[in-house]
Amino acid sequence: MTSESAFLKRSMTNPETPQPDGDPIDRPARYGLSFFAVYVLLYAGFIFLAVFRTADMGAPVLGGVNLAIAYGLGLIAAAIFLAIVYVFLCRHPAPPPGGGGQD
Repeated sequence: MTSESAFLKRSMTNPETPQPDGDPIDRPARYGLSFFAVYVLLYAGFIFLAVFRTADMGAPVLGGVNLAIAYGLGLIAAAIFLAIVYVFLCRHPAPPPGGGGQD
């Protein structure tokens, strides 16, 4: 059994096992949490406008479409964009720590 597979087996059976720095499992989680935070901020802006600036939400902004519809469609587009970027960033495994290749 390799040291990596032994570590994975220990970490699966004991969630308290500390993860090594640069663990490739952490990379997608970091991206996902970062993109989630960006989306939460965008959505919080939408909620802020809906609660405190309701008149502004009814104002036409693009070709007669009101801000609520335009912002809502923008949220959908942002979610799709963030998902595509996430898939692009996480499609390849992380390089090994130290950047060493096989000799």
